[in-house]
Amino acid sequence: MAVKIKNRHRLKERDVKELSADLLTRFGNDFLKGKVAVDTGSVEEFTVLLVEDSMDFMMYDNKVVFTLQGLIKHQPKAKYVVIDMGAVVFITKGADVMAPGISDVDLMIQKDDFVWICDEKHRKPLATGIALMTGEEMKTKKPGKAVKTLQYVGDRFWLLTH
Repeated sequence: MAVKIKNRHRLKERDVKELSADLLTRFGNDFLKGKVAVDTGSVEEFTVLLVEDSMDFMMYDNKVVFTLQGLIKHQPKAKYVVIDMGAVVFITKGADVMAPGISDVDLMIQKDDFVWICDEKHRKPLATGIALMTGEEMKTKKPGKAVKTLQYVGDRFWLLTH
């Protein structure tokens, strides 16, 4: 399905360098190596960043965050939350992640960090979210919500772009 991107324009090289530095700081990797073309635009109410015409990032709360498509492509090694297989059906319907359903986590996660959620069997990205507790608290299975879900497989943004 062709996605209609409105207000599309190319980012300046210095803006791409700043974006690259931000991603390096937050995820420990430079996902924009070399001179890549990065555009910004709108898909309905979503502001997206296109890297070489691929919708790898989007804006959330004035921060650049991965889309699920970007996670699959770039496979970051940081800020992950692994859920047990019993939680998958709930997460793919948009539920927030509860701490008892977490089987592994990046211990460097801090409260309010952007995180990505995957299942323990395939380690494929299922959702993105904002950490409501630290990785250490998630690991100790402190009761309650651990991650507020932002985007998930099958949500409106996913359906617009697939």
